[in-house]
Amino acid sequence: MRIKLTVAYDGTNYHGWQVQPNGITIEEVLNKALSDLFEQPISVLGASRTDSGVHSLGNVAIFDVELRMEPTRISYALNTRIPEDIVVVDSCRVDDDWHPHLVDSIKTYEYRILNRSFNDPTRRLNTYHYHHKLDTDAMILAAPHFEGTHDFSAFCSANAQVKTFTRTLHEVSVRLDNDEIIIRCVGDGFLYNMVRIIAGTLIKVGAGAIKPEEIEGIIESKDRANAGPTAPAHGLTLMEIRYI
Repeated sequence: MRIKLTVAYDGTNYHGWQVQPNGITIEEVLNKALSDLFEQPISVLGASRTDSGVHSLGNVAIFDVELRMEPTRISYALNTRIPEDIVVVDSCRVDDDWHPHLVDSIKTYEYRILNRSFNDPTRRLNTYHYHHKLDTDAMILAAPHFEGTHDFSAFCSANAQVKTFTRTLHEVSVRLDNDEIIIRCVGDGFLYNMVRIIAGTLIKVGAGAIKPEEIEGIIESKDRANAGPTAPAHGLTLMEIRYI
């Protein structure tokens, strides 16, 4: 029987999703808890391999097991066995051939920037503090230039192992919520560090170093050197993966 989990987590204390030799990961914690629960070795397969420090409200994972309980009860059983900074918010049965990498999906990420003189200690773990005043109007104008189907080579970290750099973004938007700037990216897939590089580029727009109308030229250049820096991981949250 194949089970799908929806998993939320604060990535602060973890070396990303995927099992690593140099530190504890979300996948490792889930594998151990599931193996203990079902008294057999179990390994999950995740939909998105979020990086160290990145958060999630809706990552997805699957695993196979001969089930002795209702699938919906697995989330309750797991949440008593895992740390408080990881929560399985849903568990359900899916078809035995269902695979999160083989089903069309829409992923939504948000990058949060705390734009004020001094940091807020209560938000330090999930927002990137940028103390210089950013021009949010310019960032709002720049964001839609990312939308559509493009070769996003300029917005991918080096040595990415992918067949194509073409991705489709359905929405890239910027909104201001008091002293917090929220960059929202919705698309059918993302390259390695793509959202963080988009965020870093929009920060450069807000700082006056890049003009909004220059975004299209940066995309067309396919040159990573022309885009902005990779924004810090802790400002990024995977909000949702919606299967279509």
